Amino acid sequence: MLLILFLSYLSQICLALYPSSGNVVELTPSNFDKLVIRGDEVWVVEFFAPWCGHCKNLVPEYTKAANALKGIIKVGAVDTDEHKELGGQYGVRGFPTIKIFGSDKRKPEDYNGGRTAKDIVEAALKAAKAKVKAKLGLGGGSSQSDDDEGKDVIELTDSNFEELVIKSDDMWLVEFFAPWCGHCKNLAPHWSKAASELKGKVKLGALDATVHQVKSSQYGVHGYPTIKFFAPGAKDSPTDYDGGRTSNDIVNWALDKLSENIPAPVVSQIVDEKSFKESCEDKPLCVIVILPHILDCQSECRNNYINLLTSIGEKFKKKMWGWVWSEAGAQLDLENALDIGGFGYPAMAVINLKKMKYSILRGSFSNDGIYEFLRDLSYGKGNTAPVKGESLPKINNIEPWNGKDGVLPEEEDIDLSDVEFEEKDEL
Repeated sequence: MLLILFLSYLSQICLALYPSSGNVVELTPSNFDKLVIRGDEVWVVEFFAPWCGHCKNLVPEYTKAANALKGIIKVGAVDTDEHKELGGQYGVRGFPTIKIFGSDKRKPEDYNGGRTAKDIVEAALKAAKAKVKAKLGLGGGSSQSDDDEGKDVIELTDSNFEELVIKSDDMWLVEFFAPWCGHCKNLAPHWSKAASELKGKVKLGALDATVHQVKSSQYGVHGYPTIKFFAPGAKDSPTDYDGGRTSNDIVNWALDKLSENIPAPVVSQIVDEKSFKESCEDKPLCVIVILPHILDCQSECRNNYINLLTSIGEKFKKKMWGWVWSEAGAQLDLENALDIGGFGYPAMAVINLKKMKYSILRGSFSNDGIYEFLRDLSYGKGNTAPVKGESLPKINNIEPWNGKDGVLPEEEDIDLSDVEFEEKDEL
């Protein structure tokens, strides 16, 4: 009997992982809210399972971090096997999971750094600094705010993956990682830089495969990091990324995929301010074409021009430019601001809305003429001029073209029976 009691006692000590006399505070449902949520201190909290090998390996480093942070930042641990409700409350699905409770205690930040005491301490101090800055009104409510590292990498989970990735029309590169993985840590700054460079073109996401195991299992992830490409129209069958691990490698690989998958740009008619902004506002450059009036160039003629522009747009689609057209005279303020139309119609101008500068096609409005003009602009060549005025002029609301030929207005019959003519003396 004594042997059984002794073994039971020994088992409880082993399962605890952290001694009650140490600086790692044991957290339970009965004290978690009081100590962590309502307390003023920043808390680093590990959610562990006593049988977890990675959790056991973490003990000496986590203890070392707790000792170093004593009196500065609180460090705690939750036995999620015993207190499943706490693990469920904070979405814990893998072990160990570390969360930092900083400025917003209701929204703790996932710790995805290294498993050394140094890494844990640095993340904790960063969170504390962010909390102090927030109290001073200097912003920085997030521990990531100092350098905005990874600000363009989208955090993916089992619960948001379907909505953000699968159901979207965007192209995605998704990294499946493990927080303790050395190769993942080395990739992180390159992944972050690539995400910023590809913003607006290809989305980059990251999913912690140790926590969100449903998706990682679904896509056959067995090693870290694993990167998969989700193309529009083929989201159920992602392809493996087979490029290099530098930011340049990632960007170039993604842009190649982008050029393979994106359709030719749509050459849209400018019918109101909304249509103009949707086509041009967030684009590096916007190609603006003024076509002849429909009475001077009927539907077949106009469609030939639009088809020509669409064909050339296909060659430059990787540039992600906007393409719009308007009928001569429909947007006179825009024509005047860009000095377009002075050489007759059709006419073309390319505008950089961020710099408010434009360039005009001076050569022939033909496949070769337009291609050479746009090619030079893509290389940063060509003459530019500032747009007249501090901003673009107002865009008129007009009826979109119905695709038909133009028709002259009917002449009104004039009744001259009541008109009195003056009689002139005959010479």
